[in-house]
Amino acid sequence: MNSSDIAGALNAELVTFHDATVPLTTVSIDSRNVCQGALFVALSGTTHDGHCFVAAAFRAGAVAALVDRQHYSDPLFDLAALARQYAATLIIVENTLRGLHKAAAWYVAQFPALLRIGITGSSGKTTTKEIAAAMIAAEKSVITNEGNLNSETGLPLSVFAIRAYHAVGIFEMGMNRPHEIEELAQILKPQIALITHIGTAHLGAFGTQEQIALEKKAIFASFSGSETALIPAHDAYRDLLAAGVKGKIVFYDSVFESVMDCGIAGSELRYDRIPVHFKLAGSHNVQNAVAACAIARAVPVSSAAIRQGLAQVQPLFGRSQIIPGAITVLCDCYNANPESMAAALHWCDNLAWIGKKIYVIGSMLELGTHSVAAHEHIGHILAHCQAALICFLGKETIPAAAIVAQESSIPCFQSETIAELSARLRQEAQTGDFVLLKGSRACALEQVMEVLRCY
Repeated sequence: MNSSDIAGALNAELVTFHDATVPLTTVSIDSRNVCQGALFVALSGTTHDGHCFVAAAFRAGAVAALVDRQHYSDPLFDLAALARQYAATLIIVENTLRGLHKAAAWYVAQFPALLRIGITGSSGKTTTKEIAAAMIAAEKSVITNEGNLNSETGLPLSVFAIRAYHAVGIFEMGMNRPHEIEELAQILKPQIALITHIGTAHLGAFGTQEQIALEKKAIFASFSGSETALIPAHDAYRDLLAAGVKGKIVFYDSVFESVMDCGIAGSELRYDRIPVHFKLAGSHNVQNAVAACAIARAVPVSSAAIRQGLAQVQPLFGRSQIIPGAITVLCDCYNANPESMAAALHWCDNLAWIGKKIYVIGSMLELGTHSVAAHEHIGHILAHCQAALICFLGKETIPAAAIVAQESSIPCFQSETIAELSARLRQEAQTGDFVLLKGSRACALEQVMEVLRCY
């Protein structure tokens, strides 16, 4: 891949003071992460305009920049002079985000032998991807998007890491606005696409769960007939998700002959007559494993590879992460919505534990006008939970705290700062206790870990 290739794929104007046929090393949208030989994509965001950082990208080693025509023509930016100064190349398009998407789609198409797999859903995407990748990697070379780089910029940047030796690509797709999943599907054009489930995450942006289901269903938008759609058999929207899909439809269900909950140690799963220890705790992670099995069987890989993946996968940061110590912590603070919150509370309530349990509950964000009702619902659950103390963080949790105060004698504490929350935990938490940290990413509940590690 070089600047000339990308300009041709985008039908873009090329202004070059550099050999445009020299291979590009990486693609970046952040001038701070640029390395030698990179293509820098100047995106115009709501708070920052990437065109202001073209010079910084060139200084850092970028040899080309994807810029829009409006900024190229603006004498205040004088991008042509910058390209001349740094002996670099400009690829000029009308819209750099659309240009990034089109370039990523072109790049993916250069690897026709790659089996392309897409994953979306209201929750469980990253964990399902990691489990499926562990299974498939036992027999094939796999590439995935790192972490949760699944957005309108994260996915296209991720696919530029595909290489000829990769046999399978597993990419998750997230959404924060209408039509985002469809746009990402047009980049990847998955041959196998899975939906984890339809919940209430992002309800504020889409209004109803049915609208969320329709948006998630767009992962099948690029299907032409030979692809496979994997849909959860017991999801309330399964029929809506399947309607009109051009391809093979598989309603996936549990394939485990038995499941034994081992508490904080995870679960013992029996697959194809052989038991395997699965380290991710909670029934919701068993469901993620079910989804991953559906992907692995569709590829397909052997039963031995599936068991190997189940045994090898490790908890990710902030996702059902058990942190042992004098105080044991369940750090599940990467994301939160009403379904995942209820599942975490159910699991913690049923966990056999000698010491006391403390639940630290952060705000569930992106629920829009549904926020108060959703937090009140969680408040009703908490009012009957097994915690000795409930700590709330964030103004959105005030309705939940009020419900607990009305319906329960469980002590509760509500704060809007990590400092106050940490001070309360320092007073209350003792050796032998179990602490749940559950909230949306913006709450950054992992910051209280410094207090809990002191024991």
